Amino acid sequence: MKIHAIEAGRVRVTKRWIAGEGKGFRRLLNALFDKTMTDWLPIYVWVIEHPEGKIVIDTGIPHDANKSRYFPPFMPLVQRAAHFDISEEEEIGPKMRALGLDPKDVRWVILTHLHQDHDGGLHHFPCAEFLVSQDEWDFASGLKGRLNGYLNQRWPRGFAPTRVNFGDGPLGPFPGHTKLTCAGDVTLIPTPGHAPGHLSVLVKEGDATIMFAGDTSYTENNLIGMIADGVGTDIDAELETHRKILAYAYKHPTVYLPSHDPEASKRLAGRIALQFE
Repeated sequence: MKIHAIEAGRVRVTKRWIAGEGKGFRRLLNALFDKTMTDWLPIYVWVIEHPEGKIVIDTGIPHDANKSRYFPPFMPLVQRAAHFDISEEEEIGPKMRALGLDPKDVRWVILTHLHQDHDGGLHHFPCAEFLVSQDEWDFASGLKGRLNGYLNQRWPRGFAPTRVNFGDGPLGPFPGHTKLTCAGDVTLIPTPGHAPGHLSVLVKEGDATIMFAGDTSYTENNLIGMIADGVGTDIDAELETHRKILAYAYKHPTVYLPSHDPEASKRLAGRIALQFE
């Protein structure tokens, strides 16, 4: 398998967005009103050239991601705390074609969750089967989803992803999993917290596992330090997910790849696994 780390845009957020402070609703307010911003962070899309078909994990953002949004009422606060940088040529479709990869050839698009910096490139994949967890779909779709801050009005007309329920039984510390490939080397696992239906992707490569972790944490250091973000839906679930990932990685060499970690592409290139002292 060949795996590509494609930067489809960049994002700056408040520092308390990445490493939350406080509890409950105050934690979210701290993230939204923090005046200190991070440097530009990557928005990674991962493309796997698998023998059973090309796989894309998340889809980045659209070039109009900074367009003002006024619904739900708190959306202007979110946009104040998260700024994007992307041109049309940097969307995932053109970026793939520049590498000689045709988006029309993609068999599966796996969405770790449905926040706008992960679902903004859905329209580039007209022939793919989309996969998202059932819990995430229930939380993000319809008017309820828009009230929860999801921009589902931008989804392509007729968007109807395959919903994943992780019905293949426990996998190590994870309560369920779903095998995607017939070879059994690509697996979906539940990793809730940042979003209620967040999922991650495990790819077996020899004795190692490559984990495409979405926003389970913003960096590998935040995972190791058990630092939850400031905007997640459930801090306790997020920290429990951290514990499960660390427990899995302790027994299985794991290359951990969050979507916005500036070091993630280097770890992928060097197949650098999580280290335990």
